[in-house]
Amino acid sequence: MKNKEVEEFFRRLQSTNSNPKTELQYQSNFELLVAVVLSAQATDISVNKATNKLFKVANTPDSILKLGERSLKIHIKTIGLYNSKAKNIMALSKILADQYGGEVPSNRKALESLPGVGRKTANVVLNVLFGVPTIAVDTHIFRLSNRTGLAKGKNPLEVEKNLMRRVPPKYLKEAHNWLILHGRYTCKSRNPKCSECIVRDLCLYKEKIIST
Repeated sequence: MKNKEVEEFFRRLQSTNSNPKTELQYQSNFELLVAVVLSAQATDISVNKATNKLFKVANTPDSILKLGERSLKIHIKTIGLYNSKAKNIMALSKILADQYGGEVPSNRKALESLPGVGRKTANVVLNVLFGVPTIAVDTHIFRLSNRTGLAKGKNPLEVEKNLMRRVPPKYLKEAHNWLILHGRYTCKSRNPKCSECIVRDLCLYKEKIIST
């Protein structure tokens, strides 16, 4: 995909959704951090169902610590890998309470030092909470970027670097949410909705499914 086509790609995504938002439900910085940690290998829908109940009883580092790991597991047991996620949430809550006054840090190094927080999670937090122009490459964005020719790569980090290089600066802050929503609802893994896609003429996917 040529640079002028990349520009048009994002212009069209912006034209249909000028203010894209994460579908994870949260009311505070800490709630988003917990939700993103829980979302690894899980759907936003399943995370929202669990956190809707969890955050009513514990939504700060201190209240999570008071809740305890055993009770935390009960609240998130419907989410995959809940045992390890519970341990990580307890551990990061203690670090935030002890070292950051209960606040979520706004720099990558501090975020990635927290248990359960890798590069992708840090990118989401930095982008959504602090407006940093980052792109968290999940399965949707990885697939879409390679399929369309937007930014090819053999692994998420390679795709991320290529996206950061190719996405026009004026679209970079919102690019993450535009791409994840497009990948989730239109450029699906199976049966992509090519006929409904607003960028299908720019897409390099050779197996487009265009219904007539």
